[in-house]
Amino acid sequence: MTGVTPPSGPEEGAVLEALLGQFQITDSGFPSGLYTLSHGLEGYTQLRAVQADGLVALVTDLVRAAGTSDAAALALTHRAVWTGDWDRVVDVDRRLYAVKLNREQRRASVRTGRQVLDTAEEAFGSEPAARLTGLVTRRITPGNHAVAVGTVHAGLGSPVEHAVAGDLFAFAAGCAAAAVRLGRIDFRRAQGLLREIRPELVRAVGRALAARDPRDLHGSTPVADTVSTAHERAEARLFFT
Repeated sequence: MTGVTPPSGPEEGAVLEALLGQFQITDSGFPSGLYTLSHGLEGYTQLRAVQADGLVALVTDLVRAAGTSDAAALALTHRAVWTGDWDRVVDVDRRLYAVKLNREQRRASVRTGRQVLDTAEEAFGSEPAARLTGLVTRRITPGNHAVAVGTVHAGLGSPVEHAVAGDLFAFAAGCAAAAVRLGRIDFRRAQGLLREIRPELVRAVGRALAARDPRDLHGSTPVADTVSTAHERAEARLFFT
């Protein structure tokens, strides 16, 4: 019969299930607490250091930095979980925590990471996430968000490049949503911003996938770090970061 798609086999069904799991964990409704983060945009707004026409450049810089830090950590974690190398997972997690230079960013990363792990059993029945939760509970490793998400993606069977791309897009979408909530742009312009930074997202995915060792994790955002330091002392805040 023409026009009818044949039923998918077991392998194709597993791929689709992993994809649906990826959609779930990167959805804005997933209770990780990412909606409480502006990724520095609120600090820039409070200092009047960015206008609507400067948002693309700012988010581009933030995405570029994420490619060599959180996204690279996600890729390294995914590969380590895939091969059962839990010592490497711990090394990646500790290194990522160390390269976050200010308290606000470290606390946010660990808080959202642990919320991912708290939900992972109910949402995914993830054995790797349960194992990471045990390491975090025993204070062997901090449990950064990127490491928690990388662990869940590996357990789902998501390809590492899809996991990294999905998480980076979620990061960029979070920046755009924060800009809307802060009154910098409207919803329509937010979608234009995501279109404009898409090429940088592709490049950031490539940089993240190129990481081969925890020592490859790094970030260089001195202005953003300074803004974050001021933001954590602000008298009133809409966002945690």
